[in-house]
Amino acid sequence: MSEIKVVILDDRYSDYGQEETVLAELGVKPEIHWPKSEDDAAMILHDADAVICNLYPLTGDLIRGMKKCRVISRYGVGYDNVDVEAASEMGIVVCNVPDYAMEDASDHALALLFGCIRKISYRDRMIRQGKWNLHQDQPCFRMAGRVLGVIGYGHIGSTLVRKISGFGFSRILVDDPRADESRIRAAGGEKASLEDVLRYSDYISIHCPLKAETKNMFDSKAFSMMKDGAILINTARGPIVNDEELYKALVRGKLAAAGLDVYSEDPLSLDSPLRTLENITLTDHAAWYSEESIIELKTKAARNVIEVLNGKEPSYRVN
Repeated sequence: MSEIKVVILDDRYSDYGQEETVLAELGVKPEIHWPKSEDDAAMILHDADAVICNLYPLTGDLIRGMKKCRVISRYGVGYDNVDVEAASEMGIVVCNVPDYAMEDASDHALALLFGCIRKISYRDRMIRQGKWNLHQDQPCFRMAGRVLGVIGYGHIGSTLVRKISGFGFSRILVDDPRADESRIRAAGGEKASLEDVLRYSDYISIHCPLKAETKNMFDSKAFSMMKDGAILINTARGPIVNDEELYKALVRGKLAAAGLDVYSEDPLSLDSPLRTLENITLTDHAAWYSEESIIELKTKAARNVIEVLNGKEPSYRVN
């Protein structure tokens, strides 16, 4: 089956041993490319049987030119850089890897939340400048007795609730219309509307996918509904939060703090005003990362390809 062509886009990894091991089942060695332009990508992809992609935008025009392709496998949970509708029109199966980083991303959300509650990054910066007794500048409040809001109850959101349920929150409110209410209750949470999560939560952690209905979910209206002094954590997708409105909410003290791993513009631009704030903790889109998660991600992304090319139903079909 050496005539099969599998392309990996975005040469972001130093090693592709996991993918090569999996694809060897078909006698295929993947081609690694980082296209310089859409025309370059079109030449690379026009005769591909399968594509494993990272962040490269697979537009409708590109996909409609992929006459042989049977499967697009996206490294990661999100797939907003893939025109799924165009792929469906072409009969191409789109897959992702939704469960590879649920431990890591929920750990990261917890770390950002704890850091914001206890002002860890702020204290570290100030102490390095010779300051002390910092509680007078940024007060801390207990987690026990507070209300936690979780938006999205998929693999990561549900894992977060499992981990945090023993910290003494008075309520854990979960907004996810598709989630099973009994499953949420069994984990110690309550199913709630988005409006109730915004109104009653002291801390909110975002774990929903980026879709048309979630883009700019956190805008001026959403921030106005939130409790004064609330904390917002986003490890999901940057455009779910309007960065400009978040900045305003942090500056005027509507929010006490925010912890962000993702941004409207990724990586965060050097001139972003968010960089100037003391009441924000920033990380570099790293919530997905651990050495274990990389191996799992790469293996499962390649396994999607094997399943489709072998005529099987893939484990992680999107469309």
